[in-house]
Amino acid sequence: MTDSEASQRITHRHIEVFRAVMTAGSVTGAAQLLYTSQPTVSRELARMEQLLGYALFERVQGRLRANARALLLWDEVRRSWQGLERVIDRAVELGRPQGASISVLCLPALSHALLPGALARLQVSHGAVAVSVSTQEAPLLQEWMAAQRFDLGLSELAEAPPGTRSQPLPAMDEVAVLPAGHALAQKALLSERDFEGESFISLARDDPYRAQIDAVFARAGVQRRLSLETASAVAVCAMVQHGLGLAIVNPLTARACAGPQLVVRPLAFSIAFQVHMLLPLHRPADAGLPWLTAALEQEALSLLGHRR
Repeated sequence: MTDSEASQRITHRHIEVFRAVMTAGSVTGAAQLLYTSQPTVSRELARMEQLLGYALFERVQGRLRANARALLLWDEVRRSWQGLERVIDRAVELGRPQGASISVLCLPALSHALLPGALARLQVSHGAVAVSVSTQEAPLLQEWMAAQRFDLGLSELAEAPPGTRSQPLPAMDEVAVLPAGHALAQKALLSERDFEGESFISLARDDPYRAQIDAVFARAGVQRRLSLETASAVAVCAMVQHGLGLAIVNPLTARACAGPQLVVRPLAFSIAFQVHMLLPLHRPADAGLPWLTAALEQEALSLLGHRR
């Protein structure tokens, strides 16, 4: 069977059965989720594999074990299902007396370091405004905003995706985070030279802030010991808390993670950090959206003053 023929004969039901098996971890559990029988689930799953021309599961002692292809397909199914659930949620919200909620898509780090404070301000100023928050990393964040799926996006990238406009929040400076017991924690301000020979936890190589940080130390001729890297600023801070090294991260995450095991220090040099609000051009704006954008601006200004 050709790829075209297979795609035409694989139905939504086959995908639904596959999703249920992956979610429940067994045919029995999938049958319960779908309110059907085990033989029906097994038959639909076998038919899907036949249409695809390859197996999705290994049969081990009467149990199903997802193979590599199944795991890759599962990633795609989950993303698609989230989109479908979003459509359903939106349809339900539109039928409520006060209309739908403001839908926000933001980077995971901003969901706990900037947005909560802004939402608190929104509640104080306008009462219980309904807000739905979803998180996503770039580039999917830009892709979903371009598709007009959310009322507001929060990104670290200045460039607006197609079909959106970008509105910057007040700029801040990146900061250093250190284990509380580190000798450099006694200093009020850290220079490039302070990082010479220190274990340094980096952001991922494709992170634009990683490139800026590396460039600063390269120009200063400072050699750090680079052994750990991660895509998440929150993960960086967790590693610092465990004494694995020093790091430079955005001030929002640093402030949210500061505590007995982690201290934050300003830098003698500047690496600008800025959050941009992404507003869709072809999606009707929620009536409460201007209130939220104003609250975000107020929160960013407050955090900027706190850092100073």
